[in-house]
Amino acid sequence: MPQRRDFLKQIGLLSTVAWAQPAWLLAAPTPLPVGLQLYTLREYIGQDVKGVLAKVARAGYKEVETYGYSPKKHFWGLTPAAFKAVLAANGLRTTSGHYEFGAFMHDGNEASLQPIIEAARACGQTYVVVPHLDENVRATAADFLTVTARLNRAGALCKAAGLKLAYHNHDFEFKVLGGTTLYDVMLKETDPALVDFEMDVYWVVRAGQDPVKLLQAHPKRFPLWHIKDMDKAHPELNTEVGVGSIDYRKLMAYAGVAGLKHVFMEQENFAMNAYQSIAQSAAYIKKNLLAAPRRS
Repeated sequence: MPQRRDFLKQIGLLSTVAWAQPAWLLAAPTPLPVGLQLYTLREYIGQDVKGVLAKVARAGYKEVETYGYSPKKHFWGLTPAAFKAVLAANGLRTTSGHYEFGAFMHDGNEASLQPIIEAARACGQTYVVVPHLDENVRATAADFLTVTARLNRAGALCKAAGLKLAYHNHDFEFKVLGGTTLYDVMLKETDPALVDFEMDVYWVVRAGQDPVKLLQAHPKRFPLWHIKDMDKAHPELNTEVGVGSIDYRKLMAYAGVAGLKHVFMEQENFAMNAYQSIAQSAAYIKKNLLAAPRRS
């Protein structure tokens, strides 16, 4: 009986301690897997896609974001199903892809989206991302509403196929035209149930914007991030994550506000061996960013 009483006392004490803990200690966030946008290795992947993916896995990545899909050449010569198999063989998966939306954004031809949707589903992706907009579809403030209407329509088609649509920014979206910006109109006029956003943090900062303010003003709309650091001496260049001028530690505290689900490291130029560089960035991201406490 004394043992039973001691046991019950211990249980009661543990309950009291648990009740007193801050909420963030009781529900610590599950670390997100580190991902890589494959455009980072564009100079290599077309020559040896299987070898490059193996090196990506050895560098510490678990997810990849694709780019450059073609209905004729597929993913660097691999069909979506074959590409998925190569990823799996290396302990990788693809959760997001950048696809060409030029034709659809120009004339609204929905047939041009079918190969994109089919490819994304076949390789196991969740997100289809619009990576860029041609200048001729965003020349005036009036064009902005056409763009957002087409994003909503593309989002509806993706949703019907079990996918999510997202838009990836550069810096031109923040230029004022007709008293507004394309990004403001996008965030206001797109349906949150149909269109998400992939924040390229580097380009937000390059445009003179504050990523934290964007996340706070539009909670849960940024489930995807591009983590790309800015060279301190030459801001037009990228550098390894953690040695540049962008305070990613501060930004990661707002991952909960953003509704963050996937992070993709991207680097467009290198001052060292590319594989050494991506491994260094992956190690920093996992150690210093992905396990950090998050604001909800």
